[in-house]
Amino acid sequence: MSDSQVQGAHLVGSINFDDAEQTMRVAAEELGGLLRRIPDGEVGERFHWILFQADKLGAAEGIERVGDTPIPMRMLDIRPVKLAQGVQAADVTLPPLGYAAAAVESWRTFSGLKAAGVIPAKTRFQVSLPTPLGVVASLVLAADREAFEPVYERALAAELAEIVATIPGDELAIQWDAALEFAILEGLTAHTGDRYEWFGDVWDATSERLARQIDRVPLDVEVGVHLCYGDVAEKHFVEPRDAAHLTRFANAVAAAAERDLTWLHLPVPIERDDTEFFGPLAELNVPATTELYLGLVHREDGVEGATRRIAAATQVLSRDFGVATECGFGRAPEGTTVPLFETHRAVAAAW
Repeated sequence: MSDSQVQGAHLVGSINFDDAEQTMRVAAEELGGLLRRIPDGEVGERFHWILFQADKLGAAEGIERVGDTPIPMRMLDIRPVKLAQGVQAADVTLPPLGYAAAAVESWRTFSGLKAAGVIPAKTRFQVSLPTPLGVVASLVLAADREAFEPVYERALAAELAEIVATIPGDELAIQWDAALEFAILEGLTAHTGDRYEWFGDVWDATSERLARQIDRVPLDVEVGVHLCYGDVAEKHFVEPRDAAHLTRFANAVAAAAERDLTWLHLPVPIERDDTEFFGPLAELNVPATTELYLGLVHREDGVEGATRRIAAATQVLSRDFGVATECGFGRAPEGTTVPLFETHRAVAAAW
């Protein structure tokens, strides 16, 4: 058994409340001493991660939807997009993507709650953004992805620039969500049979792309990464055999980025409370100053399950780590949010 301590908690992003103010109030009340940052819960059109981007992209001149029949999901049409015939991707101007507008609106709520003493003074406002690769690989027709990637990357960089220009750097934390990267690294294909990627060496290409996004974040702003194996219907798109790919990818990203990560979040499947799963984390090579969060809290088995996974992790890790869920829980069953917060509080010490 190592002498590592379980300290702190992290909220990945989406939370099953109706609005940002409720999310922030309850998170501060339940977990205030455990959290270094609080998100807005990805409420409204962001409820299902990136799927709202299909409507944003589909509104651009020169972009068409794939298929004639909308695919509805609540207020969204989640059909993918493609370049219209004869249109060059470089000639497309994308409309605002919605991330900056949502962040600025939620920041006003966060700032007001902090001024009122509801949110602790040192807590930062967390904004979660997808990697450009995630959006392009998920929502753009395979034949158009390579040409469309720089167009979307520029548009998302503009959203980030607006966020950091509006929210004070010492109040802000940016999280990059990397999920499609692991579909690619695991060799999965889309339901169409197409591969997600349009490039060769998948390890170098995916890690270098994420490092580029990390380095866009100004140094006075915290930056973290959430590595993800998906969460559709609370299930991974593939169950990782162990933490080897998570570790290899995290090491590659950390080596490629010019700035250090403030935090790193890794998922832990509910079935895994064995040291074999955590074993590869002994090779994790990120700075000691980078906070490590393990997504080992699950609503189905609460404190008991989290405690078993913590015991296995401490057999391997010689560094302190915090706890989290394996992904956001904005789509978890109603009434499960506060119990999840209570589990975090029961198994981790405050900072």
